[in-house]
Amino acid sequence: MSKVNNTTQDPFYFILTGIPGFEAFHIWISIPFCCFYTISIMGNTTILAVICTEPSLHQPMYLFLSMLALTDLGLTLTTLPTAMQLLWFNIQKITFEACFAQFFFLHGFSFMESSVLLAMSFDRYVAICRPLHYASIFTSKVIGRIGVAIICRCVLAVLPPLFLLKRMPFCRSHLLSHSYCLHQDMIRLVCADIRVNSWYGFALGLLIIVLDPLLIVLSYALILRSILGTATWAERLRALNNCLSHFLAVLVLYVPMVSLSMTHRFAKHAAPLVHVVIANIYLLAPPVMNPIIYSVKTKQIRQGIFHLLFHRKLR
Repeated sequence: MSKVNNTTQDPFYFILTGIPGFEAFHIWISIPFCCFYTISIMGNTTILAVICTEPSLHQPMYLFLSMLALTDLGLTLTTLPTAMQLLWFNIQKITFEACFAQFFFLHGFSFMESSVLLAMSFDRYVAICRPLHYASIFTSKVIGRIGVAIICRCVLAVLPPLFLLKRMPFCRSHLLSHSYCLHQDMIRLVCADIRVNSWYGFALGLLIIVLDPLLIVLSYALILRSILGTATWAERLRALNNCLSHFLAVLVLYVPMVSLSMTHRFAKHAAPLVHVVIANIYLLAPPVMNPIIYSVKTKQIRQGIFHLLFHRKLR
């Protein structure tokens, strides 16, 4: 009954938006989107398959990488249905429940990616700065606990704003400005006091967008201090090369994330196309780029991919 009073319009649907100003070209725009989604699904699935089938990759660094690939796969599969059905079939309606479900998984996987990258930075710090204690610190049990902690952290971070928003009355337009359900986008349709939501979103932003990158930067500062103080030039280059893939993955996630957050908070009156482009980069760049980065920069992953492909051909 409460949902019926949520709006003066159809209470059970939100209306998604494609690329504003380019509606007539959606079928053509769907081609690069389809390519990006295909690369993401195939790339992350391949990395997962390689790590699962190669016993030599059952190490902490690669187990964390498999968590990252699984997170990217989840993020891709969360946004793919609404984005592609809108571009291909111009289906703009999404039910109230489906929108909030997408809200949960979209933000959950996004925060999970940040948490996994933070865990990976700690893994690199211990591997380089405390190599003698590495095996005793990152046991299988510890990695499992870290994985559970990451899931719990993300669920506990996303559920409060979801429940707060779901109880709000949506008595304004149901038109969202993206092809998926973002909290920043949905909150502007509420016609009630949203101060609690805003402050919680601000605190969550500090936790995810500020604290996680600061801890990652701190870990890299400690790594640099360690390798510059004791290692030879060859060892320094090897250590830095081992960290390069992770550093690029950090940039691919946080640059679009910060840009999207700043745009929604401080550039609300910017052209709709600006918001849509930044949001799409934020959601597509990490799942697409991460498997490419790790496949190109990590020798063991490259060898595992070749072994997987040629082994199957031989069989």
